[in-house]
Amino acid sequence: MRNGSYLFTSESVSEGHPDKVCDRVSDAIVDTFLTHDPHSRVAVETLSTTNRIVLAGEVRGPAAVTGELIEEVARHAVKEIGYEQEGFHWKKMAVDNFIHEQSADIAQGVDAAGNKDEGAGDQGIMFGFACRETEGFMPAPIYFSHNILRSLAEARHSGAEPGLLPDAKSQVTLEYIDGQPTRATSIVVSTQHGENLDQDQVREIVRPHVVNVLPEGWMCPEEEFYVNPTGRFVIGGPDGDAGLTGRKIIVDTYGGAAPHGGGAFSGKDPTKVDRSAAYAARYLAKNVVAADLAERCTIQLSYAIGVSKPLSVYVNGLGTAKVDEGKLAKTLQELMDLSPRGIREHLSLSRPIYARTAAYGHFGRSPDADGGFSWERTDLVDPLRVAFGA
Repeated sequence: MRNGSYLFTSESVSEGHPDKVCDRVSDAIVDTFLTHDPHSRVAVETLSTTNRIVLAGEVRGPAAVTGELIEEVARHAVKEIGYEQEGFHWKKMAVDNFIHEQSADIAQGVDAAGNKDEGAGDQGIMFGFACRETEGFMPAPIYFSHNILRSLAEARHSGAEPGLLPDAKSQVTLEYIDGQPTRATSIVVSTQHGENLDQDQVREIVRPHVVNVLPEGWMCPEEEFYVNPTGRFVIGGPDGDAGLTGRKIIVDTYGGAAPHGGGAFSGKDPTKVDRSAAYAARYLAKNVVAADLAERCTIQLSYAIGVSKPLSVYVNGLGTAKVDEGKLAKTLQELMDLSPRGIREHLSLSRPIYARTAAYGHFGRSPDADGGFSWERTDLVDPLRVAFGA
């Protein structure tokens, strides 16, 4: 845990950012397959550019999910984001679909058969993190970056701010003293807007959304409040810049305040440990912190393709642990089966809950009644406290 005074910055991007458009489309396709068959296998990538969506990847699922249905799902996802612009329109855009059947070689390594349990869909390392900086157990810079953009998006969708358009980015820099965030030193917000708005007007539209998200008295100095620094942001979204699935993995997780294993989440069904094990690691880390066994916690899991058990489980309280970290690692494995099947069943991941994760972060959200964001539950707090006599 770092002490002293320092600045730390995280960024977020809105649902209308080109990369996030792609994440949303890919996750909407995952949800479609899981709706028809919870055992579907999906690994779908999306590319977006001027009035075009390109889909590619591998799937194994029911015949009811046709190419026509997938195209309809892609168009609906773009429509929900709000794109009806000349250069990118949900109805007018071309949809090129190159999705094909999953490789039989991958399937035989992953599927359960005989005495063999379901294996991991790939090798890799996954990290989870939690801290006490915010009510969502998230690092403060990424937490506030997400919430600024979510507030702007809500105003756009409701019609309260009709001059705002879907593409936006935010960046929050906070000053830390003795390891705790104390105030914002600079805020950057770039948001796409209508032709009729100038930079000063956009600045005043954005201002209350920043002030209301930050704790009282945390607003940065006026000269460090940057809104559309280039002066104009009318052409945006995939018309202004190409987008790809999985290109905002640090935005999706902890804003750079914790390690990331490198694997993207969106477009992947929950047998893929890039996604499910990262959710499990966050779930465990959050419960450790919520149980007051550490102020901050990083957890790493590792897997090999076709192998069901994790190869390693690493727990680090970053100098704040109040219990033995080795014992904590063993206890967590006793409380949760960390095989791909065990994770999927414990967190009830084989359901259509993923399109909602595609923007504003996969972590720090509230669990939904239908099982969405189940990895944000804190139902291991009591068992952890009992295990350590806390």
